[in-house]
Amino acid sequence: MKEKLDFIKEKKWIIAASIEAAVIVILVILLAVSCGKGKDDVDNESKRNTSETTIDDETTTVDESTQDVTTQPESTQEPTTQEPTTTVEKSTVEVSTQEQTTQAPTSANNNAASGTPMSKYGTLKVTGTHLTNSAGQTVQLKGVSTHGINWFPEYVSKETFKTFRDEWGVEVVRLAMYTSEYNGYCSGGNKDELKQLVCKGVDYATELGMYVIIDWHILNDANPQQNKEEAKAFFTYMSSKYASYTNVIYEICNEPNGGCSWEWDIKPYAQEVISVIRANDKDAVIIVGTPTWSQDVDVVAKSPLPSSCGNVMYALHYYAATHKENLQEKMITAINSGLPIIVSEFGICDASGNGWNDTDSANKWMQLLNKYDISFVAWNISNKDEKAALISSWINKTSGWDDNELSESGRWFKYISK
Repeated sequence: MKEKLDFIKEKKWIIAASIEAAVIVILVILLAVSCGKGKDDVDNESKRNTSETTIDDETTTVDESTQDVTTQPESTQEPTTQEPTTTVEKSTVEVSTQEQTTQAPTSANNNAASGTPMSKYGTLKVTGTHLTNSAGQTVQLKGVSTHGINWFPEYVSKETFKTFRDEWGVEVVRLAMYTSEYNGYCSGGNKDELKQLVCKGVDYATELGMYVIIDWHILNDANPQQNKEEAKAFFTYMSSKYASYTNVIYEICNEPNGGCSWEWDIKPYAQEVISVIRANDKDAVIIVGTPTWSQDVDVVAKSPLPSSCGNVMYALHYYAATHKENLQEKMITAINSGLPIIVSEFGICDASGNGWNDTDSANKWMQLLNKYDISFVAWNISNKDEKAALISSWINKTSGWDDNELSESGRWFKYISK
């Protein structure tokens, strides 16, 4: 009996020991699993943090007060300021201090979407008396001019230009920058702001695949020699900035007047200004104003600029209620003499910009321009209370106008240009 009790006690001890060993093994396994999970959690957290800082095509901003990281889609708008930007790509934070400028691609044609004027014509040049494309085919551009950007800057707008391109068939925009009038470039205006406004206009036109004329709009200063050094500095800057653009045209003296001479004043001025442009851009089309508010093209035809100036056209301006057969004959004489002409400004009212609209005369002019494939630019994009303005004076919209929001001049030109 004693031996049996001893056997039972021994067996209970063995069972207890086995249970204890099993418990220890289970505890060890649980501990190992717990440690493994903890390591996985640490690894997963590390990977999550890494993935949150690896962002393609997005900009990461850190709120310093909370240290939270938020992502924003990268803006597609071109920069208009010159501040450093932060770029995040594939976990690498790169701070660029390079000056930001609003520039189109090296060749403006690369930015010309299918169906735009630039995709249609490409690089322009002067061949004989015509404006042509690179293949030598005649091009007749249809365009509109701003009023003075000094006074109506709100119309230097991408949406404004887009409306003219899409709804009016406009292919070129002229940026008229007055030089001597109130707040003009040479008469107290903010030169940096005016240059920036011109540059915005060029960039908007380029983005839309349109041509653009940078117009040194002399009027009250009459003789271009008066502000010649300012003009040379201005066109040095612009032609350097846009040397690789194939859609930029330079108009170097809007309307010489006051009795200044082609031979003694305008022609030598043009040669000097053209030389600074050609130092940067060998091929851009350049428009030269002519005597008597750009009317005496027949005088210029007798002694044009030398061929070395390259790709030069001569401005003829008319207002249909004032200028009729006499000026038309001057134009035909000049063309027959081999002078390439562009109508870089016209209106259907009288020469003051007011008076009355002579649509009969305007239609005759248009027939003549079409006959000779002469490019034309209508004056002006504004809601100024005058006959020449294309927009009614009570309309403040800068794009998307209905016909009843246009002036008589605006309605006439819209349907002529389409």
